[in-house]
Amino acid sequence: MKDFDLSLYLVTNRDKLSNEEFFHVIEESLKGGVSLVQLREKDAPAREVIKIARKLKDLCHSYNVPLLVDDRVDIALAADLDGVHLGNEDMDVADARRILGTDKIIGSTAKNLDWAIAEEKKGADYLGVGAIFETKTHVKTTRTSVETLKEINDNIKIPTVAIGGLNYDNIDILKGSKAKGVSVVRAIMDSKDPYEDTENLKEKIVDILELK
Repeated sequence: MKDFDLSLYLVTNRDKLSNEEFFHVIEESLKGGVSLVQLREKDAPAREVIKIARKLKDLCHSYNVPLLVDDRVDIALAADLDGVHLGNEDMDVADARRILGTDKIIGSTAKNLDWAIAEEKKGADYLGVGAIFETKTHVKTTRTSVETLKEINDNIKIPTVAIGGLNYDNIDILKGSKAKGVSVVRAIMDSKDPYEDTENLKEKIVDILELK
């Protein structure tokens, strides 16, 4: 599954949710328009993550949405996921591509133009660019300006998704950035009505980024 849509990119977070609540939020968000899901599990044992990944893959695929995993190339292989997203301290994109092959989606992270060009050359399919705003999901956050995001998009061929502290109330800043999507965590995972909030967010993203 190499075709993918970055428009509303959900990164999961189970911190405050039971397993039942977790899968409920994901399904409601899929119904509401999430276009790509990244499973993010920093602390859980590998066997537990593989079990969750396989169940989540079935759910995502029932809505024709790809499932990636954060960092873990081994989990992507074991659970036969659609790909992996790699941060700057994770496996090198070129190494991941050799392991996963050409059919899997590999995303990487970039904070400036030189970095973005390098990751594109290594074989990344898309780039997460940010953090646009401060975020509570990472201990260390280095801000990236919208001007840098636009500069990256003007100089590479692969698509980008804006990351970092983004939600319905602040994504207007991305207008004219040429990003192909917005990545969110808490805007959906902490929502009391994930279906409605996802639907409203997706509609605004399509309008702001001119994805129609």
